[in-house]
Amino acid sequence: MKHFSLILFSILFSVQIGFAQKMTTITYFQNDTLKLDLNLFLPEKKSNEKLPLVLFVHGGGFGGGQSKDGNSFCEYLSKNGYAAATINYTLYMKNKKFSCDGVLTEKVKAFQFGANDLWLATSYFVENASKFNIDPSKIFVSGSSAGAETALHAAFWDRNLMKMYDLKLPENFKYAGIISGAGAIMDLNLITTNNVIPAFFFHGSGDSTVPYGTASHHFCKTNASGWLMLFGSHSIYDKLIEMDKSASLYTFCGGGHEYAGTLFEKDPQPILAFLNDVLAGRKFQNHTIVPTGKKNEISSAYKFCN
Repeated sequence: MKHFSLILFSILFSVQIGFAQKMTTITYFQNDTLKLDLNLFLPEKKSNEKLPLVLFVHGGGFGGGQSKDGNSFCEYLSKNGYAAATINYTLYMKNKKFSCDGVLTEKVKAFQFGANDLWLATSYFVENASKFNIDPSKIFVSGSSAGAETALHAAFWDRNLMKMYDLKLPENFKYAGIISGAGAIMDLNLITTNNVIPAFFFHGSGDSTVPYGTASHHFCKTNASGWLMLFGSHSIYDKLIEMDKSASLYTFCGGGHEYAGTLFEKDPQPILAFLNDVLAGRKFQNHTIVPTGKKNEISSAYKFCN
């Protein structure tokens, strides 16, 4: 029931992180020109049941960041019975312009590289599911900012149309769910009754980089070379509610893009609750309002923040 609440191909090496928590770095894809790694965290206690897996994609505007940015989140999940991996991916926009003075086609290509790398990481775990005791039907994707945009497009793009590599994923494969921190998608019509999945969003309503609602990337003017329309967390959440599907949204009222990683980094418990609810088959539709004490023109359109 909808309700509103007030609050806020090879293993390279292993290291030990607190309480003998194991992190393993793995090369999940390599060809003549590209080598991609991930950091995998597994529960210390062996399970007789197949493990759900959460893949995390870091932010950084497709030009910065690194997989270790998701280590603490993945470690938290592993301590709560999940396999979790934070991936490196192609930083296509490195040393390129990604704002209003950028090139639209280059922005789209950055999304495509990211989504393809996430599909490759997913393929690796589907192929090696028995090795890591993972259930391929319980793979979630997550990400912050550019990572969230990567996860959203990986979840809802047509893989046959957008793939850049040979993927070893079943034709009917889809993720179990998605967690998006300050992410957006290029077209709401990409979400259909055939590919829709449970989703958890969190976003600052005053984000001027990635729109919380529907607006251009960086709120660029329509004559900008890098103009790109995006549909943010609130718009996607509304779409899922209209479809009567499970969705949760945390709105940081007035907050900017600095909230893109807040729940991953500081308070992952609501994300864990979302994952547990999905695996338990529970339906949910909830919007949590988090006051920040900040106000701006962008958030004034959302009356629940006033």
